[in-house]
Formats: sequence, C-alpha cells, structure tokens
Amino acid sequence: MKSESTQNVAEYYKHLSLFWTDLIHLMSTKPQAMTSVGPMRNFAENSKKIAAQLIDANEDLMEFNKHLAEYYKQLTDTWMESQKNVNFKAPEIPNDAEQYEAYKRVWIDIFDNDFTELFDSEKFGENYGKLVAKELELTKHWNGIMDVMLKSANLPNKEEIDEVYKELHSLRKRVSKLESEAHKKVKKNGE
Repeated sequence: MKSESTQNVAEYYKHLSLFWTDLIHLMSTKPQAMTSVGPMRNFAENSKKIAAQLIDANEDLMEFNKHLAEYYKQLTDTWMESQKNVNFKAPEIPNDAEQYEAYKRVWIDIFDNDFTELFDSEKFGENYGKLVAKELELTKHWNGIMDVMLKSANLPNKEEIDEVYKELHSLRKRVSKLESEAHKKVKKNGE
C-alpha cells in the first residue's frame, strides 16, 4: 500500500501537472489554431489528451516499478536462501563426477522446492498479479496516446487496420473459391 505522504505527493504533482498542461494548452492552442492547418491543428487540439494520458501513465509506471522491484526482491531472496541451504547441505566442492552429480541433484532439489514454494505463495501471486495489471494499464495508456497521434495525422489506428486485414482475408478466400470453381468448369467443359 502507498503511504499517505507518498500518495499526497503523487496527487500534488498530478494536480500541478494538469494545471500547467491546461495553462500551456490554453496559451498555445489559440495561436496555433489560427496559423496551423492539417495535422498540426489536430495535434494542437489533442495535445491535452496526450498530456493527460502521459500523467496517468507516469502514475501507473511508478506502481509498476514498485511491483517489479518487489518481484525481483522475492526472486533474489529465494535464490540467496536456496544457495545458503545448498552450501549447508553440500559444503565441499566436488572432486569427481559422482560427487558432482550428487551436488547437482542437491542443488536442483533445493532450488526446485524453494522456488516452487515461492511461486505457490499468496504474496508472490498477489504481487505478480498487480505487476501484470499495471503493465496492461501502461499498454492501454500507450495505445491511447498512439490513437490520438494517429488520429491527429489522419492515419488509421490498429482497429481500422485489423478491419482492413479481415476484409482482405475474406476477399482472398472468395477469389480463391471463385478461381477453383472456374477451373472446375473449364475442366468439365473441356472433357
């Protein structure tokens, strides 16, 4: 959980960023709107949307980094504890192939058990779930920014391109079917 002071600081900076974004937007869009045409005019109109997405993405990035650090801390702590257990069980360096194989089996067993225990733990699962959720939120923000930028430049977005690909695939299937029917008719008439 976020501490109260961390949350207050984040809210303060979000509020401050939005204030300056609004002010810059008001100051910059009027002259730009009068002089610019085409994509730059669209971009000027949509710049506030992009700034708001970036601010929200920054908050999610802070949370993502917190969960990522916790993820690697859990992995590192488990690795260190497992290695201590291996060193305790097999303190001597193997001299021959048989001792090496025994050492390797001890190492594998301990690491397998410790990491399985970590991955099955509620704490790990909860943190990993939050990590993935924040990653998806970041992707959503980045896609939102890209959609605004593509719209400003009068370019198609991902959904529109996917729709064109589906239609193209459907047309290819229809052409292939018609070619095969025409080929069958030619063979039938030729016989």
